[in-house]
Amino acid sequence: MENKKRNSKQRKLALPDAYIILFIILIVAAIATYLIPAGTFERETVNDITTVVPDSYQQTDQQPTSFIDIFTSIQQGMIDSAGLIFLVLIIGGAFAVIEYTGAIDALIMKTINQTKNREYLLIIIVCTLFSIFGALGIIVNAVIAFIPIGIILARSMKLDAIVGVSIIYLGAYAGFNTAFLDPLTTGMAQEIAQVPLFSGIGFRILIYVTVLASTIGYIWWYANRVKKDPMRSVLGENRFPKYDEKSVDTAPSELTGIHKLVLLWLAIGIGIYIFGVFQYKWSLNEMAAMFLVIAIGTAVIAKINPNALVVQFFEGCKGLVYGALIIGMARSIVVIMENGQILDTIVQGMATIMEPFTNVMGALVMFVANFLFNILVSSGSGQAVIVMPIMTPLADIMEIPRQVAVQAYKMGDGFSNVITPISGILMANLAIAGVSWVKWIKFVMPLVIIWCLIGIIYLTIAVLMGWGPI
Repeated sequence: MENKKRNSKQRKLALPDAYIILFIILIVAAIATYLIPAGTFERETVNDITTVVPDSYQQTDQQPTSFIDIFTSIQQGMIDSAGLIFLVLIIGGAFAVIEYTGAIDALIMKTINQTKNREYLLIIIVCTLFSIFGALGIIVNAVIAFIPIGIILARSMKLDAIVGVSIIYLGAYAGFNTAFLDPLTTGMAQEIAQVPLFSGIGFRILIYVTVLASTIGYIWWYANRVKKDPMRSVLGENRFPKYDEKSVDTAPSELTGIHKLVLLWLAIGIGIYIFGVFQYKWSLNEMAAMFLVIAIGTAVIAKINPNALVVQFFEGCKGLVYGALIIGMARSIVVIMENGQILDTIVQGMATIMEPFTNVMGALVMFVANFLFNILVSSGSGQAVIVMPIMTPLADIMEIPRQVAVQAYKMGDGFSNVITPISGILMANLAIAGVSWVKWIKFVMPLVIIWCLIGIIYLTIAVLMGWGPI
């Protein structure tokens, strides 16, 4: 009887799914088309870049959303986002094939074995390795699979489960916070903002290095505190509340020649794509094509038969269907606002409110707004689809470089990902480690504050130096 009551209480306290939150926002947007005056800005196109003409806002006839429009907007959102949705699925499929070979697990185990009894060197190497994956948009959603390895590492160093989660999860998000070569967040935001794909990479790498250094320094400080006095662990006496018996012993213990070839092929594939971006202005479509080539090449190298390749590829796709379709769901909100012609009115209203602000303060408000918004909608690509159509014209009006608007979105999204209970990735990681969300917040909040201060400093510098293009 008590268990039934407890389960009933847990169901009542359960946080709504991201899709439910987005659907509620969709309904609010539909209602808003009846309440917010319709209006548009004039726009001009120069060199294929469309910008808003300041002070050109004009009210138009109201275009309220009908009941059926609410649901057709979801379909339209999926159609508009088809390229991105299939890109997510293809990347998921490609990495499932790579992981099937054991190459990534073997690389991690190689790193672990070569840094035994050198705890802090291990923290630096593992965090850096996962941050690179995060900066490339690789493994961020699949980081859950590596948490048991982090826990075992922490046990071997006589630390706690918090450290085990941190070296994997925070390491990955230290890279994802800037994601200087991630096509699904930075790349998509730049595409919406009509900024050249992966432009501004030098400044983003500088931000990445600073964020990574602060993350490693913070984990190092905490690990040192626990090492000296285990009772200073955030988890108290029970430093490993739920030790997952899934051991690294099941992972490949040797980096074989096949593994090395698979990893080399992955690096070559990504390298070719990066070259194509800068040399031939490749887009996200070429990225999808390149990952198909990587998947097929991996199968050839590892001698995976065609049927097994298809099975593994679609297993990877299945794992990312939820995250892929949320892009289309988020896009449906913009479809409603665009069709109801209230999007420009919202931009005009925000511009009026922010008129007293300098462009530096405007950029910081964008950063804070994205940080808070992501606590509700913890999908980086989904958030980009919603906020960038608003932030792009707002940046034009406030004379903020669009590149800065992209970075304000990216850091707002990335920094809040590690604290929002709406994030399925975060909550799954904590569940595997047996760490409560409250205790995690107690540990991670000082680091999030440090990250935010770094973000504020770099955004200020970016505005003052006119970080471009546009």
